[in-house]
Amino acid sequence: MLLGLGLVLFLILLALGTWQVQRLHWKEGLLQTIDQRTHSPPRPLAEVENEFASSGDVDYTPVTAMGTFLHQGERHFFATWEGASGFDVFTPLQLDDGRFVLVNRGFVPYDLKDAAKRPQGQVAGKVTVTGLARNPLTAKPSMMLPDNDLKKNIFYWKDRDAMAQSAGLPAGARLVPFFIDADKAPNPGGLPVGGVTIIDLPNSHLQYAVTWYGLAAALAGVLILRLRRSAKDASARKSESIFGKHDA
Repeated sequence: MLLGLGLVLFLILLALGTWQVQRLHWKEGLLQTIDQRTHSPPRPLAEVENEFASSGDVDYTPVTAMGTFLHQGERHFFATWEGASGFDVFTPLQLDDGRFVLVNRGFVPYDLKDAAKRPQGQVAGKVTVTGLARNPLTAKPSMMLPDNDLKKNIFYWKDRDAMAQSAGLPAGARLVPFFIDADKAPNPGGLPVGGVTIIDLPNSHLQYAVTWYGLAAALAGVLILRLRRSAKDASARKSESIFGKHDA
């Protein structure tokens, strides 16, 4: 029974190690893609939209867009930056063709969530935004996250449609299908702080794989010792049985 359970656990540990190896290859590919994209020159919004229409993936692609911010439609995504808690400010940018794109202008401290406390950053008139395109999420990424609180204008995950619908946009407003994270270009008054996109993603899958495979190897050693002991005990019992018969 114990040997059977040990064998099952051994196979589970091997499977976990193999899964981490697969995740390692995926993460390395993702990091390479991010590096290539973020070091490419910004592209016009229309080009990036065409890319999204054909591939569905423009994450971390540098992009430039022109329009006018609708600051009254700010949406606030709970975030941390350099050890401080606060919010990333997502503001609708109205394009010349009447459509809107949600722009993550950057981080503001928790006690400056109210835009009235940082009026200098509410730039008026036409602006040019340069940043990184970010793919939309299709669902809440984790059940551990709280639900978005639209009444308090606090978002715990980036629900693009809910952000847009609660931002007071005109009826029938058309949206660019992805976000833009603004770059580090300073805003008047210093807020929001742009360039908050996390580029250096953690990659610990190799360590995890080594851990799981190491545990599998240790368990295999225990199982082998157990099997040898069982075989030795069985041999001893057989010898005792044989000698017992001769003595009789």
